[in-house]
This record gives sequence, C-alpha cells and structure tokens, in this order.
Amino acid sequence: GHRGITELIEVASMHERKARMAAEADAFLALPGGLGTLEELAEILTWAQLGIHDHPVAVLDLDGFWDPLIEFLDGAVAAGFLRPGNRALLRVITRVEDILEVLRAPAPPSAAPLLGLEES
Repeated sequence: GHRGITELIEVASMHERKARMAAEADAFLALPGGLGTLEELAEILTWAQLGIHDHPVAVLDLDGFWDPLIEFLDGAVAAGFLRPGNRALLRVITRVEDILEVLRAPAPPSAAPLLGLEES
C-alpha cells in the first residue's frame, strides 16, 4: 500500500483529482511518467497560464526524459504559438538535490492571465 504518507485522499474523477491537487498544493513537480502525467502537467500549466493558480510548476528531467517536451515548448515559442512568459511557467530540474530550492522560489507571473478569476 501507501506506506509513509500522512493522508490518503481518494476522489471520484481525474478532474476532481486535479482540482484537489491545485487547491492543496504549494507547488507541482512532474516525475517521468506516461499520458496521465503529461495530461496532468498540461492542465496545471494551463491553469497557471490562465491565472487560476500561481504555484511553481516543474519537471524532474533525469536523463533527458522531458527533453522532447521542452523542445516542443521552445519550438512553440519560436513559432509564435506560446508566449515566452508562459513558457517560463515550467521549470526544469535536472538534479534531485535542487528540487526544494527550485520549488520554493516564487513562480513567475503568467504572461497575461486570460481569465479574471479571483480567489474566493
């Protein structure tokens, strides 16, 4: 099972899972994973871009796992599909020992929040 955790939170859907993570998290770190990890990372980055949250978002890029995604994002900036400020929302960590330092640094503001959502 889930040894070593302080609380196990179960939810009914992926959307509820992401909303709960966004509400409770101080930062987001994606480890190497599959489609579910990629989908969660994309949504959390989109929420940061829209101004829904302002928490740091990072990937742990061990052995170049996330290099294709990073190249895609940089290419999207070069092609004009992604604002440089929104590209900066994703931090890349290449050493485990740097995780806490990187995630404790404030997140950059999104280039221009597209929604006027305010915390309630």
